[in-house]
Amino acid sequence: MNIAKLWLFFLAFALSGCTVAPKKDLSAFNAASPRSILVVPAVNKSLDVEAPNYLLSTLAVPLAEKGFYVFPVNTAKFILEQEGFYEGEQIHQQPPESLAKLFGADAVLYVTIVRWDAQYALISTTVTVQFEYRIVGKDGAELWRTTQVMQYSPQSNSSGSLMANLLVAAVNAAVTRAAPNYLPLTQQANQMVFILGPNAIPNGPYKKATQ
Repeated sequence: MNIAKLWLFFLAFALSGCTVAPKKDLSAFNAASPRSILVVPAVNKSLDVEAPNYLLSTLAVPLAEKGFYVFPVNTAKFILEQEGFYEGEQIHQQPPESLAKLFGADAVLYVTIVRWDAQYALISTTVTVQFEYRIVGKDGAELWRTTQVMQYSPQSNSSGSLMANLLVAAVNAAVTRAAPNYLPLTQQANQMVFILGPNAIPNGPYKKATQ
């Protein structure tokens, strides 16, 4: 693990505020040994209609870094729309065997957006993302499943003046509430579940050996 990924791991762990999850059984994933993964649009349980598009743009990179061929997400989304599948809920209801066969994929990644929000309380704003991840093989068998929650609250540097600190905190909270940046948290969540976390998926066949 290089220094950048090690730093990201500790940052993500601190932001999540969660205890280490128990190891899960990865025997089904190892037995299936998928080489290619189809990423389908997410089910969105949040109020932000753009959340699925932002999430979709972040999923391919960590899977590719893990050593899997990932079908181009925008191309896959377009093909699914040509087949009449426009919404994540509709796509998730289709048999995974049919979706995998349509693209020739070994497995399908399903993600559900449980939370994607910024909660404001006096002089603080907490940005939260929560995702449920599931990988299903081309035969319909579930290979892997996990959940990840990430949170962030902007912090201000202390100036020594209580009033000044409160004012800066209030401004930071207001700015974050007006335009919360979900992408860093989303990328950190993906890094945790696919690469750095205790239940990360095994390496794919195209994983390059680290020096």
